[in-house]
Amino acid sequence: MAEERKNHERQSITRRLYEGKILNLRVDDVVMPSGRTAKREVVEHKHAVGMLAVTDRDSVLLVRQYRYAVDEEMVEICAGMIEEGEDPRETAVREMQEELGVRPETLTRIGGFYATPGFCTEFMTLFLAENLSSSSLPQDDDEDVSTVEVPLADVPRLFAEGRIRDSKTFAALSWLMAWKGMKP
Repeated sequence: MAEERKNHERQSITRRLYEGKILNLRVDDVVMPSGRTAKREVVEHKHAVGMLAVTDRDSVLLVRQYRYAVDEEMVEICAGMIEEGEDPRETAVREMQEELGVRPETLTRIGGFYATPGFCTEFMTLFLAENLSSSSLPQDDDEDVSTVEVPLADVPRLFAEGRIRDSKTFAALSWLMAWKGMKP
Protein backbone atom coordinates (compact mmCIF):
# COMPACT_ATOMS: atom_id res chain seq x y z
CA MET A 1 0.00 0.00 0.00
CA ALA A 2 1.30 3.47 -0.88
CA GLU A 3 2.65 5.68 1.88
CA GLU A 4 -0.16 7.54 3.63
CA ARG A 5 -0.25 11.28 2.94
CA LYS A 6 0.12 13.47 6.01
CA ASN A 7 -1.15 16.67 4.36
CA HIS A 8 -4.63 17.45 5.60
CA GLU A 9 -7.07 20.28 5.16
CA ARG A 10 -7.72 22.43 8.22
CA GLN A 11 -11.15 23.85 9.00
CA SER A 12 -11.16 27.62 9.47
CA ILE A 13 -14.88 28.52 9.47
CA THR A 14 -17.99 26.34 9.65
CA ARG A 15 -21.63 27.26 9.00
CA ARG A 16 -24.51 24.93 9.78
CA LEU A 17 -27.22 25.39 7.12
CA TYR A 18 -29.68 22.68 8.13
CA GLU A 19 -30.41 20.37 11.06
CA GLY A 20 -32.76 17.46 10.44
CA LYS A 21 -33.93 14.16 11.85
CA ILE A 22 -31.33 11.99 10.11
CA LEU A 23 -28.82 14.47 8.73
CA ASN A 24 -27.33 17.93 9.11
CA LEU A 25 -25.72 20.08 6.41
CA ARG A 26 -22.77 22.35 7.00
CA VAL A 27 -20.40 24.33 4.79
CA ASP A 28 -16.79 24.63 5.93
CA ASP A 29 -14.06 26.95 4.75
CA VAL A 30 -10.82 24.97 4.81
CA VAL A 31 -7.16 25.78 4.40
CA MET A 32 -5.49 23.30 2.07
CA PRO A 33 -1.89 22.06 2.59
CA SER A 34 -0.81 24.47 -0.17
CA GLY A 35 -2.23 27.41 1.83
CA ARG A 36 -5.12 28.01 -0.57
CA THR A 37 -8.66 28.08 0.78
CA ALA A 38 -11.65 26.06 -0.41
CA LYS A 39 -15.24 25.34 0.58
CA ARG A 40 -16.43 21.88 1.63
CA GLU A 41 -20.11 20.93 1.83
CA VAL A 42 -20.58 18.19 4.43
CA VAL A 43 -23.64 16.07 5.12
CA GLU A 44 -23.44 14.81 8.70
CA HIS A 45 -25.37 11.54 8.66
CA LYS A 46 -25.98 8.96 11.38
CA HIS A 47 -24.00 5.74 11.06
CA ALA A 48 -25.89 2.75 9.73
CA VAL A 49 -25.86 -1.02 9.35
CA GLY A 50 -26.63 -3.29 6.40
CA MET A 51 -27.44 -6.98 6.69
CA LEU A 52 -26.86 -9.68 4.09
CA ALA A 53 -29.53 -12.19 5.14
CA VAL A 54 -28.67 -15.68 3.85
CA THR A 55 -31.31 -18.37 4.29
CA ASP A 56 -30.88 -22.12 4.77
CA ARG A 57 -32.58 -22.45 1.33
CA ASP A 58 -29.47 -21.05 -0.47
CA SER A 59 -31.09 -17.68 -1.04
CA VAL A 60 -30.77 -14.10 0.14
CA LEU A 61 -33.54 -11.95 1.56
CA LEU A 62 -33.63 -8.45 0.07
CA VAL A 63 -36.09 -5.60 0.44
CA ARG A 64 -37.94 -3.75 -2.29
CA GLN A 65 -38.72 -0.12 -1.60
CA TYR A 66 -39.30 3.16 -3.37
CA ARG A 67 -36.53 5.71 -2.89
CA TYR A 68 -37.91 9.22 -3.26
CA ALA A 69 -34.52 10.96 -3.73
CA VAL A 70 -33.81 9.02 -6.94
CA ASP A 71 -37.47 8.35 -7.86
CA GLU A 72 -36.84 4.61 -8.21
CA GLU A 73 -38.03 1.37 -6.71
CA MET A 74 -34.89 -0.37 -5.51
CA VAL A 75 -33.95 -3.91 -4.48
CA GLU A 76 -31.54 -3.67 -1.56
CA ILE A 77 -30.16 -5.47 1.45
CA CYS A 78 -31.94 -4.73 4.71
CA ALA A 79 -30.44 -1.67 6.40
CA GLY A 80 -31.06 1.05 8.93
CA MET A 81 -29.60 3.84 11.01
CA ILE A 82 -28.03 3.24 14.39
CA GLU A 83 -30.05 5.06 17.04
CA GLU A 84 -28.44 7.04 19.88
CA GLY A 85 -26.93 4.63 22.43
CA GLU A 86 -27.70 1.55 20.32
CA ASP A 87 -25.06 -1.06 19.51
CA PRO A 88 -24.74 -1.81 15.76
CA ARG A 89 -25.67 -5.46 16.38
CA GLU A 90 -28.85 -4.41 18.17
CA THR A 91 -29.70 -2.17 15.22
CA ALA A 92 -29.11 -5.05 12.80
CA VAL A 93 -31.46 -7.40 14.66
CA ARG A 94 -34.16 -4.71 15.05
CA GLU A 95 -34.04 -3.67 11.39
CA MET A 96 -34.24 -7.30 10.19
CA GLN A 97 -37.32 -7.85 12.34
CA GLU A 98 -38.93 -4.64 11.00
CA GLU A 99 -38.08 -5.08 7.33
CA LEU A 100 -37.70 -8.83 6.77
CA GLY A 101 -39.70 -10.39 9.60
CA VAL A 102 -36.75 -12.52 10.69
CA ARG A 103 -34.20 -12.62 13.48
CA PRO A 104 -30.65 -13.92 12.94
CA GLU A 105 -29.10 -16.39 15.34
CA THR A 106 -25.69 -15.71 13.81
CA LEU A 107 -24.53 -12.19 12.95
CA THR A 108 -20.98 -11.84 11.60
CA ARG A 109 -19.37 -8.50 10.82
CA ILE A 110 -18.22 -8.46 7.17
CA GLY A 111 -16.65 -4.98 7.21
CA GLY A 112 -17.51 -1.35 6.92
CA PHE A 113 -17.19 1.62 4.58
CA TYR A 114 -18.07 5.27 4.09
CA ALA A 115 -21.04 5.43 1.72
CA THR A 116 -19.98 8.66 -0.05
CA PRO A 117 -16.85 10.05 1.66
CA GLY A 118 -16.54 13.01 -0.70
CA PHE A 119 -19.30 14.84 1.15
CA CYS A 120 -21.01 12.58 3.73
CA THR A 121 -19.97 11.25 7.16
CA GLU A 122 -22.21 8.14 7.05
CA PHE A 123 -20.32 4.96 7.95
CA MET A 124 -22.03 1.67 7.07
CA THR A 125 -21.20 -1.57 8.92
CA LEU A 126 -22.13 -4.72 7.00
CA PHE A 127 -23.15 -7.97 8.65
CA LEU A 128 -23.72 -11.49 7.36
CA ALA A 129 -26.95 -12.71 8.98
CA GLU A 130 -27.54 -16.48 9.11
CA ASN A 131 -29.68 -19.05 10.91
CA LEU A 132 -32.82 -16.98 10.50
CA SER A 133 -36.07 -17.53 12.37
CA SER A 134 -39.44 -15.80 12.06
CA SER A 135 -39.72 -12.75 14.31
CA SER A 136 -41.26 -9.44 13.34
CA LEU A 137 -41.64 -5.91 14.61
CA PRO A 138 -43.79 -3.19 12.99
CA GLN A 139 -42.18 -1.22 10.16
CA ASP A 140 -41.42 2.43 10.78
CA ASP A 141 -44.33 4.72 9.90
CA ASP A 142 -42.43 6.26 6.98
CA GLU A 143 -41.43 2.91 5.41
CA ASP A 144 -43.19 0.67 2.91
CA VAL A 145 -40.90 -2.26 2.21
CA SER A 146 -41.54 -5.78 1.00
CA THR A 147 -39.30 -8.85 1.15
CA VAL A 148 -37.77 -10.35 -1.99
CA GLU A 149 -36.16 -13.79 -1.78
CA VAL A 150 -33.48 -14.35 -4.41
CA PRO A 151 -31.75 -17.71 -4.99
CA LEU A 152 -27.97 -17.39 -4.61
CA ALA A 153 -27.53 -18.66 -8.17
CA ASP A 154 -29.53 -15.63 -9.43
CA VAL A 155 -27.36 -12.98 -7.75
CA PRO A 156 -24.97 -12.55 -10.75
CA ARG A 157 -28.01 -11.97 -12.97
CA LEU A 158 -29.10 -9.06 -10.75
CA PHE A 159 -25.76 -7.39 -11.51
CA ALA A 160 -25.90 -8.25 -15.22
CA GLU A 161 -29.38 -6.72 -15.50
CA GLY A 162 -28.28 -3.56 -13.68
CA ARG A 163 -30.75 -4.12 -10.84
CA ILE A 164 -28.21 -3.53 -8.06
CA ARG A 165 -27.90 0.24 -7.93
CA ASP A 166 -27.03 1.23 -4.37
CA SER A 167 -23.60 0.98 -2.78
CA LYS A 168 -24.41 -1.11 0.30
CA THR A 169 -26.13 -3.82 -1.74
CA PHE A 170 -23.42 -3.74 -4.39
CA ALA A 171 -20.76 -4.19 -1.69
CA ALA A 172 -22.63 -6.92 0.22
CA LEU A 173 -23.58 -9.00 -2.83
CA SER A 174 -20.09 -8.63 -4.33
CA TRP A 175 -18.67 -9.92 -1.04
CA LEU A 176 -21.17 -12.81 -1.14
CA MET A 177 -20.16 -13.75 -4.69
CA ALA A 178 -16.46 -13.73 -3.72
CA TRP A 179 -17.20 -15.79 -0.58
CA LYS A 180 -19.16 -18.36 -2.58
CA GLY A 181 -16.69 -18.36 -5.51
CA MET A 182 -19.36 -17.14 -7.95
CA LYS A 183 -18.43 -15.46 -11.22
CA PRO A 184 -20.16 -12.23 -12.26
